[in-house]
Amino acid sequence: MKKRRQLVLNKGAEKFIFRYEAGCEDKLLDALIAQAKDGCTSFDWFDAAVLSFKLTQSLIGQADELLCENADAQIHAN
Repeated sequence: MKKRRQLVLNKGAEKFIFRYEAGCEDKLLDALIAQAKDGCTSFDWFDAAVLSFKLTQSLIGQADELLCENADAQIHAN
């Protein structure tokens, strides 16, 4: 089972919540683009950029955790 994640953007009185499964970040980016193109909400390209940056930061953090776990595993294996 894949981990479920979410990105949240508070914009004034509105709250935008995007939920996605780990490994499906490409679909999340597609959803951010679609939402920015949709003129029915106040979600705009700047908001999409902010959330894509937050997504990138999250992925970097996850990669760092994996690297540390692998380094620890190699240390214990030697």
